[in-house]
Amino acid sequence: MPTLSIIICVYNEAASALTVIDKVRAVQLSDGWLKEIIVVDNCSTDGTREQLQGMTYPEVRVIYHARNLGKGASVRTGFKEATGEYGVIQDADFEYDPNELALFTAQAGATKAVAVFGSRTTGGRHIYKYAQNYWGVRFLTGLTNLLFGGHLGDVAVATKMVKVEVFRALNLQGSAFDLDFELPCALLKHKHSIVEVPVSYKPRTIEEGKKIRWTDGLHALWVILKMRFAK
Repeated sequence: MPTLSIIICVYNEAASALTVIDKVRAVQLSDGWLKEIIVVDNCSTDGTREQLQGMTYPEVRVIYHARNLGKGASVRTGFKEATGEYGVIQDADFEYDPNELALFTAQAGATKAVAVFGSRTTGGRHIYKYAQNYWGVRFLTGLTNLLFGGHLGDVAVATKMVKVEVFRALNLQGSAFDLDFELPCALLKHKHSIVEVPVSYKPRTIEEGKKIRWTDGLHALWVILKMRFAK
């Protein structure tokens, strides 16, 4: 049976990280897929790291960054350490439901696609706390499709599943949220297949711990243009 390496990126999520890890441990993937759980703590300072150090789950491997390197760096660390055929990015808050990872493995099994992405906009859904976030994602998604010939509905979704060997071969450099955009651009640029599955989404406010800011959108725009036009 194929194995899915579930990469849980953690930074200052003391209120949710252990609960998310427990949900991932309980997930039943489709068609007998096996799972590997890799947690990457990006030098949390709110007590999350101490919580992780207190875990006694033999099936959960925890990697600790010595300093805050950014979410993209955590993702790259996870894929570097992964032993499964596919790796998937799982956030450590409650915005994305780990139970829906079974949708990703089912889609991969049915289509043999190189990558399976979630989509928060399927069916015209508008489930964001901030209008600028919604329209920003729509703009960046449309631009990505235009420049790279894609047909994506949600380029910025966090839950992205990719074949591990392909991810490594892309030689991605993003260290922050920019990797969310560098990854789909690189896949499309190399003509890899990407399919999408609808996912639920419970967005947070800034007060509730949302970390993305409007400047991340500008950085994402720069990454998309660089990926398309830089030699």
